[in-house]
Amino acid sequence: MSWLGGLDVLTIGAGTRDVFIKSKHFEKKSDPKAPAGFDACFPMGSKIPLDDIYLETGGGATNAAVTFRQLGFKTACMCRVGADSNGNAVKEALSARGINTKFIQTDSKHQTSYAVIILAGSGQRSILVYRGASNFLDTNECDWNKINPSWFYLTSLGGKLPQIKTIFSKVKSDNIKVAWNPGNSELKLGLKKLQTHIQNTDLLFLNREESALLTEKPPRHLIEIIKQLGHLPKQALVITDGPNGAYAYNPKDKSLLHAKAIPGKRINTTGAGDAFGSGFTASFIKDGDIRKALCVGSYNSIGVITTMGAKVGILESFPGSQKMKRCKIKQIKL
Repeated sequence: MSWLGGLDVLTIGAGTRDVFIKSKHFEKKSDPKAPAGFDACFPMGSKIPLDDIYLETGGGATNAAVTFRQLGFKTACMCRVGADSNGNAVKEALSARGINTKFIQTDSKHQTSYAVIILAGSGQRSILVYRGASNFLDTNECDWNKINPSWFYLTSLGGKLPQIKTIFSKVKSDNIKVAWNPGNSELKLGLKKLQTHIQNTDLLFLNREESALLTEKPPRHLIEIIKQLGHLPKQALVITDGPNGAYAYNPKDKSLLHAKAIPGKRINTTGAGDAFGSGFTASFIKDGDIRKALCVGSYNSIGVITTMGAKVGILESFPGSQKMKRCKIKQIKL
């Protein structure tokens, strides 16, 4: 593609090959320590029939790239894949949607990241992950002088602080705006190491558990978490809370908004966070309106949750005025 000079968004992070498996033969057992409140169990040594299987590409960088491209932005993706058929599948899936793959790195030593997503009937999932080539994304391989997007959409970099520093150096030197959805590997570095970078972030996306990890507070203390983190990003702190919706704090006017979750039958929650964050960011780039962005993020997320795979349900256009009116937003007093 020839429009790199006019690039709107560059997504950075993981690119994976995903296989989704679903079976009513997975036995559910209550477990208060499990994130979803139960375990899906199966006996070793047995052969278990599957009800459904679905092959897709995934990873935060590729999922987000699809949102931006389908909503009309000139988009490129930076991730690292192996020199294998799965890596080719990642590239082909992006190219087919008109996403520039110039910055995808090919690793001759490590295989493409692979994930097996085990789905329960509720849409909750466990993921078996081989991170492979994604762990070796190397920002030093890039000619940053040739990368001039308006926005970076940054996902997990495996907790590699030097890579994060390289990207934020580019952010500061070229005045690029950045939306950041860090992974657990980054969050485990601690707020002290991340704070400077968060202060150079326009939009920071976390789920409730991640925000608790970063602040070292219990997840139930959400308002305290927001008060601790809310002033750090430039434009908004956004915290998703699964079926309880999402919150957005505006550090400029110190307002807190809550969006109710859009109703829909949960089939698969994989990629819901990627969809919400990229949908929110796309709307914010378009209008600069946090209230609208909460609604677009919610609609993008429910589209993914109610379909198989992390890309199939992504919005193909911005929601119309009638749909936006059905999105319930309220302001919360702090």
